[in-house]
Amino acid sequence: MPIRIAARAVLIHKARLLLVNAYPGGVSDLWCAPGGGAEMHASLPQNLAREVYEETGLGVEVGAPCLVNEFHCEARGFHQIEIFFRCHLVSGQLRDDWPDPEGIVTQRRWFAQAELAGIRLKPGSLPDIAFSGGIGYDALEQIIG
Repeated sequence: MPIRIAARAVLIHKARLLLVNAYPGGVSDLWCAPGGGAEMHASLPQNLAREVYEETGLGVEVGAPCLVNEFHCEARGFHQIEIFFRCHLVSGQLRDDWPDPEGIVTQRRWFAQAELAGIRLKPGSLPDIAFSGGIGYDALEQIIG
């Protein structure tokens, strides 16, 4: 199986970071940035804008990359590289009833920086990168659920 490439949004609005839970039916309490796998023949920013809209109903302008994260599960033959981009909100509002067409994202929420210490979140460096304006790389780690 080839390495999967994904794009994720670092979207801060009114001093809050947008995160999603991509585990249907409350299977996991793990939160992550919105985004997903890249489709061929579209740029990473194009893929990301599409994914953010599908998962959240929000329109975004995709900016510069700020974080690269890698995770894998050798037993399942899975390896993913995620490129995180700083994004700006251009349209929409979060709604609890927004239907993710793939049925994966069931929760979406804005988090203040202080709230992030109280949730399970991957990658662990995301809060620092999101609120500092810096850039980073998270080395390869085992996938968790």
